[in-house]
Amino acid sequence: MPAPDLHHLLPGLWLWQTYDSSVKADLSSSAILIGSGVYIVDPIALADDELRQLSEAAPIAGIVVTNANHARTSSAYSDRFSVPIWANPRSFPDLKPARFTEAKEATPIAGELEVIEVEGAVAGEIALYHASNGGTLIVGDALINFEPYGFTLLPRKYCLSEKQMRSSLHQLLTRPAERMLFAHGTPILSGANARLQQLLDADL
Repeated sequence: MPAPDLHHLLPGLWLWQTYDSSVKADLSSSAILIGSGVYIVDPIALADDELRQLSEAAPIAGIVVTNANHARTSSAYSDRFSVPIWANPRSFPDLKPARFTEAKEATPIAGELEVIEVEGAVAGEIALYHASNGGTLIVGDALINFEPYGFTLLPRKYCLSEKQMRSSLHQLLTRPAERMLFAHGTPILSGANARLQQLLDADL
């Protein structure tokens, strides 16, 4: 895979992407500043210079894995920075990483980053929500935004239960969110709630 470039989208929010020919899809990773630490979501490997740039913004405080398909470089980065990996237990059904920490809906990560379980998508699927600056949602596989599909739901053939996933996604609308970042695809940087509402309404 080509080495991705780190993009500073907004204060405290970063994105990097690459194309994986083995799965014929864009892979995206993000990082978000929560309190005094940076949390990396679904990490794909960055070049050392860019990883250093990210860690200079604030110490790397944790890794978040949004589902069973997104371990990626989480263990390597967890070891490198001696930080926990937050995830639903179903994301690691067999051997858990050494620093595995269960991501629970009732317990926001670092007291601010809300965990939202999305049932029916991929095993262990969670979304993340941070309320500051108009709200940011970070999703795993349940929603995608890349060609030729555009902004849409995870295709049925990849879902555990498409009907359950659709129902579960409605809970994201209760969190005001200007932005939405994906594990696959181009971020939506304005009007994310309205875009999601349109998508779910059209899917009825």
